[in-house]
Amino acid sequence: MLGIVLQQLVNGLTVGGIYALIALGYTMVYGVLRLINFAHGDLCIFGAYIGLVALGSGAGSGQSHLLLVGAAFILAAVVVAAAGLALEFTAYRPLRKADRLSAVVSALGASLFIENGIMLLWGPQLKVFPSNLLPAMHWTFGGARIDLVQVLIMLGSAVLMAVLYWFVHHTRYGTAMRAAASDQDAARLMGINVNRVISSVFIIGPAIGAVGGLFIGLYYRQVYFTMGWTYGLNAFIAAIIGGIGNIPGAMLGGVLLGLFNAFAAGFLSSSWQEAITFALLIGILLVRPSGLLGERVAEKV
Repeated sequence: MLGIVLQQLVNGLTVGGIYALIALGYTMVYGVLRLINFAHGDLCIFGAYIGLVALGSGAGSGQSHLLLVGAAFILAAVVVAAAGLALEFTAYRPLRKADRLSAVVSALGASLFIENGIMLLWGPQLKVFPSNLLPAMHWTFGGARIDLVQVLIMLGSAVLMAVLYWFVHHTRYGTAMRAAASDQDAARLMGINVNRVISSVFIIGPAIGAVGGLFIGLYYRQVYFTMGWTYGLNAFIAAIIGGIGNIPGAMLGGVLLGLFNAFAAGFLSSSWQEAITFALLIGILLVRPSGLLGERVAEKV
């Protein structure tokens, strides 16, 4: 029994780390623009495909697989960051003064565009990641098994979240981001370039999400073009659970949702996982409508 509990704990922390990385993109955009970027999940899976291309093209080059995996992460983050910036310029910036419904429709259209673009570029078939990219190492403790990929995901997610938290709360640019999220007009009066801050959010969020997308591919060893909607929805739920617009809340929500799903699948049934996820969301919102770490903020009119 203890072994099962520990195994589900490891699985939950692994998937929760991925959810948290993707949820950060949702919460950063919402924090500054009060907009749900529904295309974010598809951008993350786009990063997985970019990483798969890099891994496939370098497989026969003779270089170390660890270096190849590292290069794939960097390439995926850079390409998806550029795609996120292009998305902000084309789909969101022209509608910044429009009503929120227009921005939501634009976000949904961008999601469908990216999803179908992935299908056109790589086809609708499931793509499989190479199995020999990382050493086949694993450890056992208390009856639970943890492999190298899980260790890398948990450590990588923790490091990225810690670096982002430090950047937002302990740097001048992070202060500018928090000021723009609090009041854009006041931030402009203080000399902050709000447009640049918004663009940086659409660079940082997708770049971190691309890392999460590539983690998905390495963990499950497969990707398909509609996967962005599934993981994007779970990450969005994680952001709501933690408190949308709150960076520590997105981290907490992602980890909690991953643990909850893992234990639900391990002790109940994986077929009930989605229903249990929404039951958790409804239960938390009934008690804390603003999320676990969210704050009640008066809406400006």
